[in-house]
Amino acid sequence: MARKTAIGIQDFSKIIENNCFYVDKTDFIKEWWENMDDVTLITRPRRFGKTLAMSMTEHFFSVNHTGKGDLFEGLKIWKEAGYRELQGTYPVIFLSFAGIKEAAYGSACRELRRLIVREYRKHAFLAESASLLQAEREEYLNIMAGGLRIEDLGSSINLLSEYLYRYYDRKVIILLDEYDTPMQEAYVNGFWDEMVSFMRGFFNATFKTNPYLERGLMTGITRVSKESIFSDLNNLEVVTTTSVKYQEAFGFTEKEVFLALDEFGLQEEGQKVKEWYDGFRFGDCGSIYNPWSVIQFLDKKKYAPYWANTSSNSLIGKLIRQGSPDIKKAVEDLIRGDSFTAYIDEEIVFSELGRSPDAVWSLLLAGGYLKIAGMHAADCDPDGMMSRYELVLTNREIRYVFSRMIRGWFAGCSGYYNDFEKALLAGSVREMNIYMNKISFYTFSSFDAGKRPSEAAEPERFYHGFVLGLLVDLQKRYEITSNRESGYGRYDVMLCPLDRDSDGIILEFKVTDPGSGEGSLADTADAAVRQIIDKGYAAALESRGADRGSIRIYGFAFSGKEVLIDGGYLSRYESCSYFSRVVNAH
Repeated sequence: MARKTAIGIQDFSKIIENNCFYVDKTDFIKEWWENMDDVTLITRPRRFGKTLAMSMTEHFFSVNHTGKGDLFEGLKIWKEAGYRELQGTYPVIFLSFAGIKEAAYGSACRELRRLIVREYRKHAFLAESASLLQAEREEYLNIMAGGLRIEDLGSSINLLSEYLYRYYDRKVIILLDEYDTPMQEAYVNGFWDEMVSFMRGFFNATFKTNPYLERGLMTGITRVSKESIFSDLNNLEVVTTTSVKYQEAFGFTEKEVFLALDEFGLQEEGQKVKEWYDGFRFGDCGSIYNPWSVIQFLDKKKYAPYWANTSSNSLIGKLIRQGSPDIKKAVEDLIRGDSFTAYIDEEIVFSELGRSPDAVWSLLLAGGYLKIAGMHAADCDPDGMMSRYELVLTNREIRYVFSRMIRGWFAGCSGYYNDFEKALLAGSVREMNIYMNKISFYTFSSFDAGKRPSEAAEPERFYHGFVLGLLVDLQKRYEITSNRESGYGRYDVMLCPLDRDSDGIILEFKVTDPGSGEGSLADTADAAVRQIIDKGYAAALESRGADRGSIRIYGFAFSGKEVLIDGGYLSRYESCSYFSRVVNAH
C-alpha cells in the first residue's frame, strides 16, 4: 500500500512518525559530516527539500532529540554503526530566515529580533543554569522578555553559542535555512546597503569569529557575492548547482521518481512526468526532478504547474519586464523552446541585476528557471571569471511560469489586450488603434521603471514586452519571431501562420523623430510601412509559400504613450509609387 503524501510538511519527525511518503536522503548527513568543512553554504531552487534536509540534520545531531534514533531506523544513515553513536549528541541552533520578508529595514530587524528571541526561549533552561554567572542569567532573562537591542543582534547567536558550550561542554552546530531571503527582499524594496552591512557583521560573528562553533550549515536559493556579505568568511565552502558535492541530496533522481511511481501505481506516467518536472541539473547529475511537483502529482494524480503556484516570482518578473530588449528577445527564444548562450557567474551581485543581462541569467539559473544545455568551456569572459553556457527553460512547468508572468504584465488591461489581438487577427486598424492606446496607457511606464527611465528606451522595452504577450497568447496559431533577417534588413515582428489559410502579418515599430522630417505620428506610421516594403521584409513569408494577397503589414508610431497604427494588405500598396521600384527590383 502506498504511503500517504505529506504536502507542505517540512518537519522530519512528523513525516517519519506518520509514515508519510519520504525519499531517503539521510546519506547527506554522512557526506556533510565527513567533508569536515567548517561552514557550508548550499544553494538550490525553492521547494527542493532544503528545509526538510535541515530539519533532518537537526533531528539527527541535536541533544533535544537524544534517544530518538528510532526516527532513523531503516534509513541509510542508521546502517552506519559509527553514526548511531553521533545521534543526539550536539547542541544545535536552528534558524530560518524564510519569514523575513519585510518591506523596510527597520521592520526586517524587528522580525530578526523576534526570531532570535524565540531561539533563546527554546533554551530557556540556560537562564537557571549554574554555568552562567548571575549577571548573565539576568541578561538572558531580559532577552527572553524581548529586551534584545537591535544593535546587539549581530552578536546574539555568538553569545548563545557560548552559553550552550558552557552548559554542554561541547561546541555548537548552527543551521541557518533560507539565509538569502532578507537579502532579496532588501534588493526589491530598496534597503540593500543597510541589510548588507547588518548581514556582514552577523555572519562574521556567527560563523567566523565564533570559537564555540563546531560546524555551520546554510541553505538558500542564491549565492550572494562574497564581497557583499561573506568577505570575512574564508572558512566558507560554497556548493552551487554546478558543484558535484551533495548533487543527489536535494530533489529527486530519476530512479527515485520511478520507484515512487511504482509505489503509487503510476508506472505508465514516467515519460510525461519527466516532460513536466525533470530537467534540473546539479553537478554531474543531469536528471533531477522537482520534488514539490512530483509529490503533488503523486497525491492528486493530475498534471499541473504546482511549483509555479508556490511563489509570486516578483523579482524575476521585475527584472525581465524592465530589462533591455535583448533580455526580452532571449525570453522569446526560450518560450519558443530555443536556447541562447550567456556568461554565468554563480556569485550573484544584486547591484548588477538592473544593468547586466548576465547577472539576470545567473539568477534565473540559480533559481531553477533555466538549465544548462551545454557549456562553452573555452569561451570565457575577458577576466576569465565566468564560463559561457547554452541555456534553455528547465521543463514544461517552467514554460508555464514564464507565460503566466508575461500575462501578469498586462493584468491591468487584459481585456484590452485580448480585444487588440482580436482586432489584429480581424485586420481592423481602427480597433487596433483604440485598444493599443489603452494598453500603452496602462502598461508603458512599467516596462521602464528603473531609477533613470530613458525616453528612447521606453518604446523598445514596451514593444518587446508586447511581442512576448503575443507570443504567449498566439503561439498555437502563429510562429512569432522578432528582429530576424528578411529581404534587405531585419523586421521587428513577424507572425507566420501555422494554418496556410490565415494571413501572415508583419509589424514595424518606430518612435517619432521630428529631426528626420516626420512631423506627426501619421508620418512616422507611414515611414514604418514604407520600411517594411522598401526592405522587402515579406520575403521570409513568401519563401514559405505565402501569397502577397494574404500578407498584412502594419506600422506602429510611438510618441510617449501615444500610439498610431496604419497599414493593411501588402497588395494594397502594389500601385503606390514608392512600392513600384521594389516590385521591379524583384
